[in-house]
Amino acid sequence: MRWTHACDPELIFPKFPRQHSLGSIVLYAMHTQGDILLTRECDAVQIPSGHPIVLPSGMSVVITQSLGGTFTVATPGGLARIDLKDADALGLDPEKGIEKIKIEGSQQEAVWNQLKMVFDPEIPVNVVDLGLIYDCQLTTLDDGKTTVLVKMTLTAPGCGMGPTIAADARSKILALEGIEDAEVELVWDPPWNQAMISEAGKMKLGII
Repeated sequence: MRWTHACDPELIFPKFPRQHSLGSIVLYAMHTQGDILLTRECDAVQIPSGHPIVLPSGMSVVITQSLGGTFTVATPGGLARIDLKDADALGLDPEKGIEKIKIEGSQQEAVWNQLKMVFDPEIPVNVVDLGLIYDCQLTTLDDGKTTVLVKMTLTAPGCGMGPTIAADARSKILALEGIEDAEVELVWDPPWNQAMISEAGKMKLGII
């Protein structure tokens, strides 16, 4: 079986050996994590279509990625994403990390740090280092609270996980104290390309 990133096949980086492909990272994770039996019926999002699904109690899954408070799992029917609120179905504590986060330093820096906790379920690099965040504007209201507007893109316009990733980014921002509201808008201009990946992201992917 050939493992590829379903949203953007170019992320395989063909000039590198097969073991450096993102798909191989997922495959490696599947062989190094143990099987988990879901303790209850669990809501999830199918990858890469983005369709909501329900995983039955007792299903055997493997956690292939656990980043930013979400879990990518391999199921008998393919990959799926489980939110932190349903972590108990995996035998984990869903209460960890849910409390409001106090801001130390500037709000702008705090928002960017939260965005660095948002991940494409199939790529082990956050959306900031992937170069997906095009703009981040903070507006202070009369009551001292703040609203945030983020413009982000995806590695490919047809990626079905886009709304899910955008919703995850919004929830991460709203976890900050003093943030009244947040909007994450998906944009396509300019088109994303691999040159937008940060040096840290490229090192994580093993391409430099």
